[in-house]
Amino acid sequence: MPEALAFTLNFIHPLLMWVLLAVSGYALFLGIKVKKARTTDDPELRKAVIKGKYAQRHFLAGSTVLVVMVLGAFGGMAVTYLNNGKLFVAPHLLAGSSMVCMIALAASLTPLMLQGNLFARKAHVGLNMATITLFLWQAVSGMDILNRIWTSAH
Repeated sequence: MPEALAFTLNFIHPLLMWVLLAVSGYALFLGIKVKKARTTDDPELRKAVIKGKYAQRHFLAGSTVLVVMVLGAFGGMAVTYLNNGKLFVAPHLLAGSSMVCMIALAASLTPLMLQGNLFARKAHVGLNMATITLFLWQAVSGMDILNRIWTSAH
């Protein structure tokens, strides 16, 4: 692989993950709107949320987060392996792998949530909040890794 391409590939994963963090925040916002509609006694608020299609948009944003997180995580590992001939088992890799597992578990609870299972709903929210918390930490640790790559190349 040409050296310039190998170096450039290092920046696709971080860029993709920063966009994904923003989409995750948007999914969280939509999820809060859906909860408000589900738990409110105000018929006008319920109508506004239904009209805004927050549930459908939350589902679409969440599905996007799931797909991009899985592909992005494996893409990041692939680039690391291609450039170094190995993976570095470090907190960033372990936290990222945990995030992929948690987001998959959270998504798998959707059918139960659609049946009204309160435990599944609470587990879904808890898993996603833990994922976003790890994601914020990943953003910081990822920038440190990116800085090391950048400074070692120059």
